Amino acid sequence: MTKVNEDYPKKQISDEQLKAIATAKYESKEDNSDTEVIAFDFPTEIVELPSKGKLYPKDHVLSSGTVEMKYMSAKEEDILTNQSYIKQGIVLDKLFKALIVSPINYNDLLICDKNAIMIASRILGYGKDYQATVVNPETGNQVKAYIDLTELKEKEINWSLIKNHTNEFNFQLPVSGKNIKLKILTQSDQNKIDAETKGLKKLKKDATSTTLLKHVITELDGNDSKKDIRKFVDTELLAIDSRSIRKFLREVTPDIDLSIQVPDEETGDTFRSQLVVGMDFFWPDIEI
Repeated sequence: MTKVNEDYPKKQISDEQLKAIATAKYESKEDNSDTEVIAFDFPTEIVELPSKGKLYPKDHVLSSGTVEMKYMSAKEEDILTNQSYIKQGIVLDKLFKALIVSPINYNDLLICDKNAIMIASRILGYGKDYQATVVNPETGNQVKAYIDLTELKEKEINWSLIKNHTNEFNFQLPVSGKNIKLKILTQSDQNKIDAETKGLKKLKKDATSTTLLKHVITELDGNDSKKDIRKFVDTELLAIDSRSIRKFLREVTPDIDLSIQVPDEETGDTFRSQLVVGMDFFWPDIEI
């Protein structure tokens, strides 16, 4: 499982302690007197990434497979309630950037590792216990699920297909026979996809699937021209080959498994559900 330090949750900080830390830091910044300002650092934890750092260049700071993150303070709660960030859809990225202590370029972060950052942010902000409401697919009953976030497992993948410190995969399309190279998306890639998708929606076009493929395919039969790759995806890529690409990427993409086992007290049965993360994941009392 992805860990927030081996000591967590043994080394927990109470709400009162977190409040005292936040107050001390706030007052130290607001004090305009000539007296010496006392520096106060928030406690931090080391978070293990699902990729284990193997998909980053060897000299990259993230190749260590860990990031250091600080406990959430009242200042970060202000980020969660920032209406401008919420409307722009960037509130969680702003939050994660504020909590990461390690000197990383946030845009270099793999999306799969970002999911671990999300879980760690919730733990470091409001603890490991989370209550969600899910629907039993067989009965339609709404069931309360009580989740220990530190118990979420990492997804099982085929590590033998991952070359150390290389985010590149050779793959032959099963029907067309074309040889392509694929990559796992980074935050920078996701930003480009989001911008492109937003632009297409303004034109009343929905091309989510093909837009994604245009960014994960980096080479086509030895040709790395983005223009040619885009043309291939739009005009030649068969649906069965497209499906095979998505299946392959699932096999090689490290991630947090957000599926949970939920007992239904009404029926006595247990069913599997997917943990869906919303704003209440970070602050149940938030009002948007």
